[in-house]
Amino acid sequence: MIYIENTYICLVAPLLLVCLILRKRTGRSLLFIIFGMTSCLLSAYVSTLFAGLTQTDMAEATYQISPAVEEIMKFLPMLFYLLVFNADRKSAVNGMMLIAAGFATFENVCYLTANGSEDLVSLLIRGFGTGAMHIVCGMVVAIGLYLLWEHPWLRAVGTFAVICFAITGHAMFNVIVGRPGLSLWIGSALPITILIIFYLVLFPLTDT
Repeated sequence: MIYIENTYICLVAPLLLVCLILRKRTGRSLLFIIFGMTSCLLSAYVSTLFAGLTQTDMAEATYQISPAVEEIMKFLPMLFYLLVFNADRKSAVNGMMLIAAGFATFENVCYLTANGSEDLVSLLIRGFGTGAMHIVCGMVVAIGLYLLWEHPWLRAVGTFAVICFAITGHAMFNVIVGRPGLSLWIGSALPITILIIFYLVLFPLTDT
């Protein structure tokens, strides 16, 4: 039996310890990664709860429940950071991407633990395809916040819009990669391609 809580503790404990001795900026970056891992753990609980309440099987939950739950759970730590600490826009962008990376890392480790490491091709698809998808969705939300957060009249509706956009993209990715063959390869390559475009076109926006 796989206990994701045990995996979470083993990954997070060293990061928490090193946060105590690092400088403020570096320690904050690690905290964002920890927040992403925590969001992934909580998403598993919430998705399982909703799947049970709606009597949805695993395949349908992957398309209908998980994208919404995961994108909202990734956003909540950043919303707290923005509202409580009144963070600047650049910190919000960087923090959201680190949360997404932490989320993807923990999800991939759980996948590896549950499914083994024999099939290298599947692991590459999982690591780069699904990992890039989470980061792209995080970047969409982050850039939306960057552009909209300074405008109070756009803040609420704009935030809702970018979250919905990220959820839709996440769900479409799950549907595409859920089919074997060419669809799987195209779906896995698409987030990496988008990530490269983000880097080339929008890198000054997220540059530290």
